Amino acid sequence: MEETIEKILRKYPAGKKDSLIPLLQDIQREAGHLSDNSILEVSRYMNIPLNKIYGVASFYDQFKFRKKGRYHLQICHGTACHIYRSSLFQAEIEKTLQVKAGQTTKDGRFSLDVVNCLGACSSAPTLFINETPYGNLTLEHLQKILSEIKDTND
Repeated sequence: MEETIEKILRKYPAGKKDSLIPLLQDIQREAGHLSDNSILEVSRYMNIPLNKIYGVASFYDQFKFRKKGRYHLQICHGTACHIYRSSLFQAEIEKTLQVKAGQTTKDGRFSLDVVNCLGACSSAPTLFINETPYGNLTLEHLQKILSEIKDTND
């Protein structure tokens, strides 16, 4: 992985601070998250203090500091989804998959994030699993989806 980070770093001019966000995006796209080591390497290369990099990365929801699960679930808690009681769907996911919001299961199969908006208000409540949207959820539909991914052999 260090070779990958070095390769990405070389695409950007050292010390050019306005390249920080695209650089972090590239690392996350390759690694799936921003590890402590990758942030340290960026800090050294760009000559930016670690706390500044963490400040930028933690400000934007797109950046993750932990590896996502094989099945990355994102439940929307935006206004429309909230009205349709998305917290009930979150509770069902947590119970069924034994994962809490913001965590990844020990086996690395499932991760769950609560997001402010998935941009699918017309199909609230909405869940994304990896890049696949599931809208107009009912508890029965959610249970079927969770059963299918839980029972897959991967």
